[in-house]
Amino acid sequence: MTTTRPPLAIDASGLGKSFGGTRAVAGVDLAVPAGTVYGVLGPNGAGKTTTIRMLATLIPPDTGSAQVLGHDIVAEADTVRGLVSLTGQLASVDEELTGRENLVLLGRLLGYSRAAARDRADELLDAFDVAEAAGRLVKHYSGGMRRRLDIAASIVVTPPLVFLDEPTTGLDPRSRNQVWEIARALVAEGTTILLCTQYLEEADQLADGIAVIDRGRVIAEGTPADLKASVGTGSLHVRLADPAHRAAAAELLDRVVGPVVLAGDPTALSATGADPERAALAVAELARAGTPPAHFALQQPTLDEVFLALTGHAAEEATSDTTPSDVRQEQLS
Repeated sequence: MTTTRPPLAIDASGLGKSFGGTRAVAGVDLAVPAGTVYGVLGPNGAGKTTTIRMLATLIPPDTGSAQVLGHDIVAEADTVRGLVSLTGQLASVDEELTGRENLVLLGRLLGYSRAAARDRADELLDAFDVAEAAGRLVKHYSGGMRRRLDIAASIVVTPPLVFLDEPTTGLDPRSRNQVWEIARALVAEGTTILLCTQYLEEADQLADGIAVIDRGRVIAEGTPADLKASVGTGSLHVRLADPAHRAAAAELLDRVVGPVVLAGDPTALSATGADPERAALAVAELARAGTPPAHFALQQPTLDEVFLALTGHAAEEATSDTTPSDVRQEQLS
């Protein structure tokens, strides 16, 4: 029995880009199925933004090739630009206009009549929970409101493919959750999203598939569950009744389970490398040693732990951005 491969929104092979003597992207392959959220995960300076800008036709690749929605990013760059939308790390809306004025202006530029542009602006302002601030200048918006307006501006005409580059950087948890809901709603309507993020929780929440990038190369691919399973073990989290027992409990867990991490809470600690059998043995040993836990839980590996296992360093480690500032500031024309 043959299975039909789903169509690809992005099909990239060997994409590479250098800036001077710095190799920002060193041969990236991506296959992104249409109608999904695909996460490109990595720390600052890993090459995520440079990869997005090549795929969005803002900068040409030095090596390799890619098709976006069936069109070559070099030979058919104008066509690609007409089919995609990019929401970058910095807001692209005009701070000296109101929220409604920004959206109406974009609607008019994209071919809407005056009345249709106003209707579309009101529809988006309501959907993105910015309606109450529609008449205020954007420079007075909070960070979360600006980000929601920025995404709304990118879908005045809903594109088949949206690039989201670090969409929730600097947002509070409530605003971050709102952006996640917007992304889910777009995909439910058939849009494909390529999500670049350094937030592992964000990739875990949204992405159907993930490519982990480190130093300009894809080092792992799979679903969030696949990547977690590749680590093979989880973490045993323990909360003690008496904080005076933590040192003894840490020594025991380190011996029975694996490396121990001490939390800020003086009664809490966790040990990585736990499977169900080893976790059960550790809990029993704690009780026998007179340091019984008040609470314990075995958790599957987090994507943070996956990244550490794959790269040898934490995902939040920031490295110098390899993309020059003049390139980072380019906008889609």
